[in-house]
Amino acid sequence: MDIQIGRGKTARRAYGFDEIALSPGARTLDPKLAETGWTIGGIDREIPIIASAMDGVVDVEMAVKLSQLGALGVLNLEGIQTRYDDPNPILDRIASVGTTEFVPLMQELYSQPIKPELIEKRIQEIKSQGGIAAVSATPAGADRFGQIAAKAGADLFFIQATVVSTAHLSPESIAPLDLAKFCEEMPIPVILGNCVTYEVTMNLMKAGAAAILVGIGPGAACTSRGVLGVGVPQATAVADCAAARDDFERETGRYVPVIADGGLITGGDICKCIACGADAVMIGSPFARAKEAPGRGFHWGMATPSPVLPRGTRIRVGTTGTLEQILRGPAQLDDGTHNLLGALQTSMGTLGAKNIKEMQQVDVVIAPSLLTEGKVYQKAQQLGMGK
Repeated sequence: MDIQIGRGKTARRAYGFDEIALSPGARTLDPKLAETGWTIGGIDREIPIIASAMDGVVDVEMAVKLSQLGALGVLNLEGIQTRYDDPNPILDRIASVGTTEFVPLMQELYSQPIKPELIEKRIQEIKSQGGIAAVSATPAGADRFGQIAAKAGADLFFIQATVVSTAHLSPESIAPLDLAKFCEEMPIPVILGNCVTYEVTMNLMKAGAAAILVGIGPGAACTSRGVLGVGVPQATAVADCAAARDDFERETGRYVPVIADGGLITGGDICKCIACGADAVMIGSPFARAKEAPGRGFHWGMATPSPVLPRGTRIRVGTTGTLEQILRGPAQLDDGTHNLLGALQTSMGTLGAKNIKEMQQVDVVIAPSLLTEGKVYQKAQQLGMGK
């Protein structure tokens, strides 16, 4: 039901993951029986978790390691890795400055031109070590570098923007990227995002997307919601876009995975996300805390270096363990940020969901007190869920 904001303006209630909970049914199963596998662009993965295409999260080493562990990492083709032959001194500078100097430094560092030969080199470095080469660019970057990435051997190509649509209007002097034509001409699967509505999801699927990214502004380092006032809480956004996926499959027979991108910190967040309809999730800050992450304990948004209107910031996330501990365990923390796969398997077992498709069908309840009920001591002592 719409809520009246004032005369002439109504609004639909939307929900974030902190406001919902998953309700067990009549059946449970051993977590070892929970099948978490999924497929993207014809590539099978055991773990439905993707590392975000952010410079503090994914470099060549991380992309290879994530592939080996059964997940997936996406390399930013418009970031530090493709602007500098040796990114390490640049990453050291980013980690060393204070908060007031950070944005001007980022704008300076990211003004260095992208080198097509480095795009080829990074993709080949990932492939030569047996990794899956998934790469990401903005629509403008996709137009410039898409074919270069494909020829270099990339396996998946992500096109990402704060909001992407098939009905983009540009000045007469600028030709917008034709997403349908791009998907048709690319010899590798193309993943499109980001979006938050049923209608745009349906249009992107009709354009030929191999998967859809859902989420505007929920990321830990993103400030788009504050700068632009734009966004839909993730629980509602995922459910709306998943409904489009299901309707599209009924109409065409083609199943296009929906990936929730941003706002997910703990295993519980991932479980609730899939229960709302997602096939997989894309996360940044949890992986930025890995010892192998290139960010030196920091994490920053993709739009942070914008020379005109930065829409991201740098946050200190620290280093809490190895990538394997964060992804597969064993957990050394009690707050749900380690062993994300184990959390998903245990939740699926508790809910009686044998696979991702069944997990998408579990009961969801509105639960605004979910994270605070009975947690007085944890909050007072800054432990567990009270951190």
